[in-house]
Amino acid sequence: MTESQRVIIVGAGHNGLVCAAYLARAGRQVLVLEAADQVGGAAVTREFAPGFRVSACAHLLYLLDAGISRDLDLAGHGLKLARGSLRTVALAAEGEHLVLDGGRVAAGPLGAADGAALAEFHHRMQRFARVLAKQHNRRPPRIAGGGRSELMAAALLGFDIRRLGRDDMREFLRIAGTNIFDILEESFASPQLKGALALDAVLGTNLGPRSNNSMLTLLHRLSGNTAPGLPVGGMGAVTAALAAAAQRAGVTVRTSSPVARITLAGDRVSGVELESGETLAAGTVVSNADPVRTLLTLVGARHLEAGFAQRVHHLRAKGTAAKLHLALDRLPEFSRLAAEQVGERLVIAPDPVYVEHAFDHSKYGQSSTAPVLEITIPTVHDASLAPAGKHVLSAVVQYAPYIAGTGADADARRSQFLERVLAVLETYSPTLRQHLIAAELLMPADLEREFRLTGGHWHHGELALDQFLMLRPVPGAAQYAMPIGGLYLCGAGCHPGGGVMGSAGGNAARAVLAAERSR
Repeated sequence: MTESQRVIIVGAGHNGLVCAAYLARAGRQVLVLEAADQVGGAAVTREFAPGFRVSACAHLLYLLDAGISRDLDLAGHGLKLARGSLRTVALAAEGEHLVLDGGRVAAGPLGAADGAALAEFHHRMQRFARVLAKQHNRRPPRIAGGGRSELMAAALLGFDIRRLGRDDMREFLRIAGTNIFDILEESFASPQLKGALALDAVLGTNLGPRSNNSMLTLLHRLSGNTAPGLPVGGMGAVTAALAAAAQRAGVTVRTSSPVARITLAGDRVSGVELESGETLAAGTVVSNADPVRTLLTLVGARHLEAGFAQRVHHLRAKGTAAKLHLALDRLPEFSRLAAEQVGERLVIAPDPVYVEHAFDHSKYGQSSTAPVLEITIPTVHDASLAPAGKHVLSAVVQYAPYIAGTGADADARRSQFLERVLAVLETYSPTLRQHLIAAELLMPADLEREFRLTGGHWHHGELALDQFLMLRPVPGAAQYAMPIGGLYLCGAGCHPGGGVMGSAGGNAARAVLAAERSR
């Protein structure tokens, strides 16, 4: 093939690798360029203290598309779970912990009325989430124009909602854009149960339980139809398997090759220029980087229509989630928590008001004084991540708003927030500090720097009705092809959004192939 027929993928995150694999399987010459020294993007496993390894950003495997996993034979390329279907343990500082297994209460203090309401709520939310799941591998329709195919795509979405039946359709439309707090108040009495469900709705977002769109983010999380799992070797094992599948299909992957800019010839891409100064020609460039970085940094606003550049500039993509990693000399003990439950998904969110108060500080650019946490101890199921007898604790911590910058001020904010997080953990595990060997806390600005995520937002942009489906990332860029010939997006900033699912990468590959056939 000529260089004009080459496809360059910018970024070897999971979506970039999926896109590359599908394009190579269709006979295209594909080169993947990754800035870091290993593939994976934000889904990597790395050492954070001597002998201790952790899933550095992406935390748990929720949403991986089953069709993509089968197509690329990820199991045959080494992917396996150390533990699937983790239960959720809502920790209680005083009293019994509540153990949830999907829509069932496995243990803990929950009355019969709330137990029955939980089963009904879970069943209904799963039905609603399947409406979103059906859209994962479809190209979202245009808002206006586009002809019969776009009308059919829009009709399919409407038909999926209509198939819920009259009552569920009305309920879906009522709650999809509303806040989780009100829905929980309508449904349950237990503050502990409501706190755990509220955390699921806001984790990784710039939302609190009372924020509109928090129901939408809950449905997005449920749309994978699987309980969270822990891959053997951490989340980096997922992208390692994807890289192996892509290379088996003929993809060339280059690490330590950061792209400085996407080059243009007139109104089309002509390739990329690396930070080293090397230029590589290509007829198609697909970016797994976030939309803001791709369009305003790698391409440059001066090459875009002014209104479109403004829409990209105003994309909401400021992260509020920090990532905590602890190296421990033994398995931590949590008050009144049975030993067999320590390896489950542990959450600290005592009630929805606590979660809302934790969010309040971030509205004003301050880290929470009493954060909420999603905790795992992956070494309970995968001893390879730490030296013998020792353990890793990994947690997503809400809320730590994005504040750009490095230096003494950033170090001080990080140290102060780490102390707050450890203090919260000690409420539930009083002896934790006695067994602490090392700690790492990545604030959103650290995530931005390490993983090149604009704003430190792991979804590349908030999931909200105005940044969803045919509006994601912005109007005029919702079908993976950008307003520059030969340029595409394939990352989490595209439909269907964040999570290690791979659907955006697969959809982008299909968009590239469809455009080639139409030329």
